Amino acid sequence: MRVEVPGFSPATCGLRFANSFPHETDREIHLPPPFGTIKLGDAANGLCGGMGFTVADLFAVGSPPPEDPDPPAAGTERFDYLVDRQIDSLDAGRLPLRFYSLMSPLRPQRQGPVAGIDDSRTYVMVHLEWPKIQAELDQGHLVMIGLVKIVSGDPRDLNHNHQVIAYGYDLDGTDLRLLILDPNVPRREIELGVDVSDARGETTVSYGTVDPPDWSDASVVCFFAYPYAAREPAPWAESHRNDD
Repeated sequence: MRVEVPGFSPATCGLRFANSFPHETDREIHLPPPFGTIKLGDAANGLCGGMGFTVADLFAVGSPPPEDPDPPAAGTERFDYLVDRQIDSLDAGRLPLRFYSLMSPLRPQRQGPVAGIDDSRTYVMVHLEWPKIQAELDQGHLVMIGLVKIVSGDPRDLNHNHQVIAYGYDLDGTDLRLLILDPNVPRREIELGVDVSDARGETTVSYGTVDPPDWSDASVVCFFAYPYAAREPAPWAESHRNDD
């Protein structure tokens, strides 16, 4: 069974440039005590969440992405929009906390007897996240996906993780293939593969391009859905002319 969000394709809906930016200061998020200030670092670390939100914003208003193959320069309206949407994707700090929880080396390899206490990464993917993702895709909604790409207890390793868009799936028995738009690989079809037969066992995740096939990026250890709310993408919409 194959399901896709009607009208969505990485080739026609994705931004034309890769998630690769020069060193530019992004923003700081000021949270109430005791959290203090979160520094987003610089754009060279990537704006995958902002790019994903921008793609979804453009799709929501029926506007194709600009044909410019180069990322916008710092200080332009389009760059500032990407940064703003990157901040939005962090969900007031909840997204980094979710990544940190799922990349913890303390998570067991297999699900224990009591669900919700020591959930394994397999249990999270198969039992908790996949049904939510499937329900949204079945309704024709794009789904923002967090890819946990490292097992570590060091918060400095958070930037190894990634944010992508699921726009469909192919389910053959228990063999699941999520269809992914990845800001790191512009205009290419990506598949995330996982066996969803046993939530209490162990499973591995495959990840890579389909045509031509390249499955070298197999470091995904977990995935989950995270919230998205649409915003008017004025600097990026084709009707906007004064983008610089």
